Amino acid sequence: MSLSPDWSHIEVCEVQEKSKLVTCKNVQPLKILNPASHNKSCHVVLSNFGGGMVSGDQINLHVTCGTQANLFLSSQSNSKIFKSVDGAAAEQTIKGTLEENALAVVFPDPVVLQEGSIYRQVQHWEMQPKSLLLVVDWFHSGRMDMGERFAFSSFFSELKVTAKGKPILLDRFSFSPEQHIATSPANFGQYQTMFSAYLVGTPGEEKFECLSQQLLQLRMPESTVLNFNMTAKDFVLTVVKAREGVYILRTMAKSRMDLQPLCDAILKALSSDMFLGYNPMKRKY
Repeated sequence: MSLSPDWSHIEVCEVQEKSKLVTCKNVQPLKILNPASHNKSCHVVLSNFGGGMVSGDQINLHVTCGTQANLFLSSQSNSKIFKSVDGAAAEQTIKGTLEENALAVVFPDPVVLQEGSIYRQVQHWEMQPKSLLLVVDWFHSGRMDMGERFAFSSFFSELKVTAKGKPILLDRFSFSPEQHIATSPANFGQYQTMFSAYLVGTPGEEKFECLSQQLLQLRMPESTVLNFNMTAKDFVLTVVKAREGVYILRTMAKSRMDLQPLCDAILKALSSDMFLGYNPMKRKY
């Protein structure tokens, strides 16, 4: 594969029944880490100098997950997006390829959109039959411990998944607090952290059906009364089947800690031998 010199690249392949990082190239400001694992899956951590992205930073990453390989892609910590200078944006683009029977889990820490920041992130994944993809997209309204709330300039996120070149999932989100009332009930209301998870796989395939059922079990009980009081909830969560082979989980919460039980439940499901075989985040959390 011919790769542009300004793109970072990771490739994971099955070697002697274990998933190994066989290609690793990082271009600043991105740093790629590969924690040791005695399990069948490969853990890759994305980091950067300074613990965040300044205006004008551009990260381009190509990911290849080979046949039968398992990849868990995470971040070292919250991704801090610093204030824009002269309207310049910080940008991150990930292009991934999953070969047959491959598993890729993208589970970063939240993006923290600081005051005056402009951030754009894009992910495009191409899938082969029986491959399985779980992508988490998570952002905070700002530095919540400092009382900062929706003071960023703009945020754009796009996730596109294709199979044999045909789109099967396209989700775009764009928000500019100066043009919208962030705290309106029609937008975010009282909530300050927003978490989405996208599960894409082959209908009828055992791994996909098992994980989709475990996601569905995380849904909140349906309200049986009129005038549901959302403000009384520390978080709200829904899981829907968007189409054949695609499930989407969305939740909003008042704080990072309110979502820890959700993260724990998803990671517990992934730690079974059917998927990763262990919890890569156990030492972290």
